[in-house]
Amino acid sequence: MEKDTLQQNFEGYLNTSILWHKADVYNIQQFDLEPNYTLKFDVKVQEQLRLGKLVERFVFHELNANDDFDIVAENIQIRDGKRTVGEMDALLMTKNGPLHLEIIYKFYLFDPSGGACELSHWIGPNRKDSLVQKLDKLKKKQLPLLYHSKTQIVLNNLKLNLSEIKQQVLFKAQLFLPFDYNEFPFGTLNPSCLKGFYLKLEELHHIEHAQFYIPPKGDWLMDCNADVDWMDFSDFQVEVSHWTHKKRSPLCWLHQKGKFSKLFVVWW
Repeated sequence: MEKDTLQQNFEGYLNTSILWHKADVYNIQQFDLEPNYTLKFDVKVQEQLRLGKLVERFVFHELNANDDFDIVAENIQIRDGKRTVGEMDALLMTKNGPLHLEIIYKFYLFDPSGGACELSHWIGPNRKDSLVQKLDKLKKKQLPLLYHSKTQIVLNNLKLNLSEIKQQVLFKAQLFLPFDYNEFPFGTLNPSCLKGFYLKLEELHHIEHAQFYIPPKGDWLMDCNADVDWMDFSDFQVEVSHWTHKKRSPLCWLHQKGKFSKLFVVWW
């Protein structure tokens, strides 16, 4: 990945808010990491990383530049013989003692018919995952991994006392509402995560007087900017229909009247 592209994605990551502020979501505590907006990402990344792995690199870069935290270990594989039980994202040493940190970065769309509570409305762009599913996985699988018997061996090698380790998550997300949705669906979650809207292929005529760009998935973190090859509406319709035909919902940029915004065009 090119240096300029990496920096733009890093800045997009920094500009993404945490999904909630208080420990009132499944009793999971958010990690308090104040974004360092002056920090440059000067780490070489040779291979094309999945978004989740790229975000981990960004988080570790932030932590290494912060005197309040020391990374004791990262991407810790917990094994039982030849079987991998699971992986912990990071063990840190903080001013308040050792910390097990899980790192999450997601894109969620608000489905008005999604359920009875606020959290159950948020789904992945292709309806393959949801916020509730991710929270369940954190609560029932990822965070309990710290207490697995095989994890104790790792903790002993790192000279960490299990009873002193706290657990937190750094859960960032970009959120999207339906096009022309006029309600405010935020109570528990952070409205600062709202990045744009979504619509269906047959609703595209509502935005036909704009310019469009479809970034590769590796650049989904990036904030919209003018320095891309913009498409007109007809070309955009053709391009985006290729994605939706394959039951893929692409993230797109919209430029209209001097303003930029992000949107998903959904296939469902």
